[in-house]
Formats: sequence, C-alpha cells, structure tokens
Amino acid sequence: MAEESESYSYENRKNTPILIFFKDLRYVFKLDKLGLEIASIALPAALALTADPIASLIDTAFIGQIGSVELAAVGVSIALFNQVSRIAIFPLVSVTTSFVAEEDTIGRARPEENENSHLETCSPTNGETKQLLPETDTGKNAYNSKPVDVSFDIVATGHKKRYIPSASSAMVIGGILGFIQAIFLISGAKPLLNFMGVSSDSPMLKTAQQYLMLRSLGAPAVLLSLAMQGVFRGFKDTKTPLFATVVGDATNIILDPIFIFVFHLGVNGAAIAHVISQYLMSVILFWRLIAQVDLLPPSVEHLQFGRFLKNGFLLLMRVIAVTFCVTLAASLAARQGPTSMAAFQVCLQVWLATSLLADGLAVAGQAILASAFAKNDYDKAAAAASRVLQLGLVLGLVLAFMLGVGLQYGARLFTKDVNVLHLIGIGIPFVAATQPINALAFVFDGVNFGGSDFAYAAFSMVLVAIISILFLFILSYTNGFIGIWVALSIYMSLRAFAGFWRIGTGTGPWQFLRT
Repeated sequence: MAEESESYSYENRKNTPILIFFKDLRYVFKLDKLGLEIASIALPAALALTADPIASLIDTAFIGQIGSVELAAVGVSIALFNQVSRIAIFPLVSVTTSFVAEEDTIGRARPEENENSHLETCSPTNGETKQLLPETDTGKNAYNSKPVDVSFDIVATGHKKRYIPSASSAMVIGGILGFIQAIFLISGAKPLLNFMGVSSDSPMLKTAQQYLMLRSLGAPAVLLSLAMQGVFRGFKDTKTPLFATVVGDATNIILDPIFIFVFHLGVNGAAIAHVISQYLMSVILFWRLIAQVDLLPPSVEHLQFGRFLKNGFLLLMRVIAVTFCVTLAASLAARQGPTSMAAFQVCLQVWLATSLLADGLAVAGQAILASAFAKNDYDKAAAAASRVLQLGLVLGLVLAFMLGVGLQYGARLFTKDVNVLHLIGIGIPFVAATQPINALAFVFDGVNFGGSDFAYAAFSMVLVAIISILFLFILSYTNGFIGIWVALSIYMSLRAFAGFWRIGTGTGPWQFLRT
C-alpha cells in the first residue's frame, strides 16, 4: 500500500512541470491500482477503436482483388466519408466522455443527497449553485483558463437507472447530425469527389460515387453508435462498446465476400455490408444503454444543449483542421492518379489502424483525468497523465518495429499490382517511423481533454494545420508521393509538440504542477 501511494505522490516535484513526463518511470508497467484502472479502460477501448479500421483493411483487401481502379475509388470514398464523419463524431464523443465522467463522479459523490431529493438543480429559484469544477480565488476554475458558467443537474429518478443529462443530449445531437451527414454526402457525392481530385472523366468516378452514396446510408447509425460509446467511456466502461464493435465488424467481414463475390455486387456489396454492420452495432449499444440510463429528460432544458454547443464548437474547429489536413493529403494523392491513390489508401489505413491503438490510452487518460479533476485530486491527475504518456511512447516504439518488419511482407495482401506495391514500399518507412510520434499525439489529446482544455486543443490544432497544409502543397508538388508522407510526418510531429508544450510549461489545466 505504501508502494502504491508512492507512485501517486508529487510532493517532491520541485515545481518543474516538465518532470511529469519522467515521474515514476519505473512504475510504467506496474499493475498497481492506477495501472489496473488504465488497463481496464484502455485495452477494451483500443480493441474497439482498431476494430473498425481493421474491418476497413479487410474491405480494402477484398476490393483489391477486384482491381486497382476499384481499390483507388473506394479509397477516395472512404477517406471522404471518414473525414466528414470526424467533423461531427470527434467533438460529440470527446465532449460526451468528459461531461458524462464528471457528472457521474459528482452523482456518485453525493448518493445521500440524491436519495433525499427528487431533483437537485442549479436554477436560481433554489438559491444553490452546484458547479462541476472548483473555483480559485480569481473566480476561474483550477483547470481551465475560462470561467465556469455552467453547472450540472444531478437527478435522482427513484430507481436503479441513472439519469445523466449529457447522455440524453449526446443521443439527440448524434441522431440529428447523422441524418444531416447522410443527406449531405448523398446529395453532394459527385462534387465532393471532384473536390477530392476525382475528375468527371476519371475511371474512378462512377465506382466511387456509388460506394459513397450507399455507405452514407449508414451515417445515422455511425453517429448514434459513437455518441453512445462516448457515454460508456464516461462511465469508464469500454467493454460494452468493444462487444458491440466486434459483433458489428464480424458481421461486416462475413457479409463482405458474400455480397462482393457470391452475389456479384462488387464494391457496392462492400458498402451494403458495412451499413448493415453499423446499424447492428447501434442497436446493441442502445439496448445496453437503456438498461443503465434513463434517457427521457424531465424537460428539454435538462438536455443542456448550450454546454455541448459551447465546447463542441471549440472541438469542431479542431477537428475541421485535422480533417482538412488528412483529406487534403488524400486529395493530393488522388490527383497523382489511381496507382498513387491505391498505394496511399493502403498506407493510410495501416497508419491509422495501428495509431488508434494509442487512442485506447487516450480514452483511459481522458476518463480518469476528468474524474480526478472533478474530485480535485491533483496527485492522481498528474500520476495518470505521466503513466499514459509513458505507456504511449512504449506502444509507439513497439508498433514501429512491428510495422517496419511486417508491412514489407503484408503489402501483397492488399494488391498484386507491381506499381502499387512499389509505392507502398516507399510509404512503409514513414508509416513505421511515425508510430511513436502518432501515439504521443493521440495520448496528449486525451490527457488535455480530460482537463477540459478544449480551447487550447482547438487553437493549437488550427495553427498546426496551417503550417502542415503549406508543407503538403509544397512537398507534394516537389516530391510527389513521398512528399505527401514527409508532410504528414511533420503534421503529426507538430501535434505531439503542441500537447507536450501545454503540460511541460504547466499552463492551463496544468497550473497545479507549478504550485
């Protein structure tokens, strides 16, 4: 027990924030209380996060057997669909995870209050103000540079189900955004693909347009399922999303060869299989969620849409910046022709699938830190941040080695085209070497979101995107395919540096490291 508390102690940090990255380095693999908590959240989350990219990789492998043009066409469509989805998904899931974790922590901290009152609210009529985060003497909360102007409604419903306002809000917003995305992509498929570099006379256009329109039918299910995953993450439950994701993606993998080869639907069959799997996933999550949470609010005002819109807008700025960089890279690859786009699609899918393993640590960091900050537990916040960052670096190094060796032989699983394989071989060193950087960038995001540092995350990412876009244009023009990957490596390095700077300087939510 003494050993466990030692790993949580930050009394001797000497007010040097940057030391957080090296603190208790010998405990990085220790399965103490904190280590077990991180593992219980991160492992299922990582598996769930990588399941969908792995399913996309299997889609890519099946489609690659049809032809390189079809592979390139689907690659453009998937890149477009994913990037448009991220604009809605990322702010929704990130905000939901933090808000649900904080609300649930406060609700559990006052069980006797919830039992004695049917409704506790922060409205002016009762004269009480219940704030999510503690305030300093300056009137600002201790973890964010902006004043706290909202508070939570903790509702006791008189039965075992929990009522969490953010869960209901996330469901409503996710459903609306899903339908908007479906209409947007279906009605604008051709001009959007033209923008991506697929011209009207391109052999990729017809196939890409059909695939995108069919896959867009699943957008409402995608947004709803991700919103519900954000709720479960806030409860520190990543096993339920894992179960739903595995069932959905297994269905996708089983249906792929049946629709593509048995029914001779080609790439359209792959899109239909994916849509079916997404709706199945959302049904499973909804069924599990309504068993735990009362999703019917007493009134519309309890949904607190203002909180979501305020913080969601900041993250929307951030995700647009992220989305534009990756989408631009795919567009520049498509403009170089089907061969370049096919190779880029394979490298990008592998790059993202493996990097998302680190996102499991980011989810764990966000959930644990949001809860720790809500309880004013600085020691645990610092300990959790240092532990997940150290684990992220180790994971990145392991992935770099595995990809550097394995992808040399695994590329033939995706295509037999010699020219495409040649370009994939050029991209492999970048895919492998950037894994430690990618891992740290993802984990830094989760750590900062756990501190509700949404404003810094947004504005720093916009600056990173501006610089990266300039590099993408210049290097793709001068160095072609290899230039795109050099620019993407610079982009991820800048993302990681932005996260390092915030914590290492002890600013924003991390001011307590300097006191």
